[in-house]
Amino acid sequence: MTMDGERFITSTKIQLDSELDLTLRPKTLSEYIGQDKVKKNLAVYIDAAKGRGESLDHVLLYGPPGLGKTTIAHIIANEMGADIKVVSGPALSSMLDIVSILTGIEEGDILFIDEIHRVNKTVEEALYSAMEDFTLDIVQGKGPGARTIKLPINHFTLVGATTRTGMLTGPMRDRFGVICRLELYSKSELSTIIHRSAGILRVQIDNDACEELAIRSRGTPRIANRMLKRVRDFAQVLGDGRITLELTDKALDMIGVDKLGLDENDRTVLEALTVKFKGKPVGLDTLSAATNEDAGTIEDVIEPYLIQLGFISRTPRGRMAMPLAYEHLGLIPPDEN
Repeated sequence: MTMDGERFITSTKIQLDSELDLTLRPKTLSEYIGQDKVKKNLAVYIDAAKGRGESLDHVLLYGPPGLGKTTIAHIIANEMGADIKVVSGPALSSMLDIVSILTGIEEGDILFIDEIHRVNKTVEEALYSAMEDFTLDIVQGKGPGARTIKLPINHFTLVGATTRTGMLTGPMRDRFGVICRLELYSKSELSTIIHRSAGILRVQIDNDACEELAIRSRGTPRIANRMLKRVRDFAQVLGDGRITLELTDKALDMIGVDKLGLDENDRTVLEALTVKFKGKPVGLDTLSAATNEDAGTIEDVIEPYLIQLGFISRTPRGRMAMPLAYEHLGLIPPDEN
């Protein structure tokens, strides 16, 4: 938890992220740290499109929350010299919503749809012709007298972001010419990001403190920047403003983030699997009810990192705690009792 009650580890953006985005977000591909394969490919596609005087092909960005999908969308707009319109998938609930956006879009503009897997079915079908033919099919009238009018729109680039590619329909996924998978960041990449962010925030940070923050950031820049800003507060109030290793450890312990980057919610899930269910397989809905945590948050935010650490395993019968989870919690695995 942050000091104001907001969680560091969450799939949704919090107020802290909006403040950080304005100052810390890189503006170009050269400033962007990490995701080297994605950057190299996008650089080629952008240069080629600009060389032909065309709009960039539609781009799908997918991966865990907090890896920079929104940042890349803004970078694409900057590199293409285009304006960007940002909208959330759930906000597109009717045909009128998408028509008003696309009829007002200028030639070459970028339309960024976050959580595109949650777009309304009617809106998704309208996007098919918009992405492929740059037209909107408008139905006039009702019943036997109804007729369809094809309304031309300006050429644009749709950039979609999702944490769940499996929830995208085949026809939607096939209309993206560029599909990029974002990976979790390495410790060295996160250290570089934290150093860069500290410089922008005008705060001094020791190298070992920077590495400690990187280790506890779960491979995610968004979490790293959240932690940096909160640790900066502790350094200002409890120290001389400089972020040291000792102060970083103290601050993160007070916030409730342990040495591996697990927070109270992660430990609650692990304790449910190891203690409450005694190591037996547990279904997602049962685990959600037992921990009072949203099933989507468990699946999208908590599980991926715990699986990466080797703490839990997904089996056909449900989620199971692995020996490393017991070791981390200081417990004895059931087969050793």
